[in-house]
Amino acid sequence: MQEQLYDLERLRFPIGEFQKPNFIGREILDKWITAIESFPARIRLLTATLSVEELDWKYRPNGWSIKQVVHHCADSHLNSFIRFKLALTEEMPVIKAYEEQLWAELPDGISNDLTASFQIIEGVHTRWVLLLKSFGEEELKRQFIHPATNKSLSLDEVIGIYAWHSNHHLAHIEQALFYKGKF
Repeated sequence: MQEQLYDLERLRFPIGEFQKPNFIGREILDKWITAIESFPARIRLLTATLSVEELDWKYRPNGWSIKQVVHHCADSHLNSFIRFKLALTEEMPVIKAYEEQLWAELPDGISNDLTASFQIIEGVHTRWVLLLKSFGEEELKRQFIHPATNKSLSLDEVIGIYAWHSNHHLAHIEQALFYKGKF
């Protein structure tokens, strides 16, 4: 039983959970920004030629389909970009949480047409990376409060979370493709 739980946890977090380093220096930030910058091309490369059947493949039991992962990334990264702008223009804003699981079940979250989500991801990432590359120490330390945890997060940490988030969902798609619809 324990082995099965471990396998399910690994399917859920194929690259592990985000680990915040003790010190976030420029080298780490540049690596994270590069991951965010390359994400649109990497997700498009993985998914653009998939059939409708393949878009329905899930990465784990009770997980999202590939198409839901792509649409989720568009939703999530758009929300994150807005949160960055709020943190840069307001003093310690409380951001808006959203029910991502429910969003993934809406008609646009289960659509077989990924075109609009690719466009959102590409546009948001272009602007987001432009913004991120302009950050000095002051901007990196700006914060927002997440209402689900009532915890403040600095933008340097959130850059890491979204680099991880990008790689996490790319790994989900690769996993779904590897298992070829098993789940």
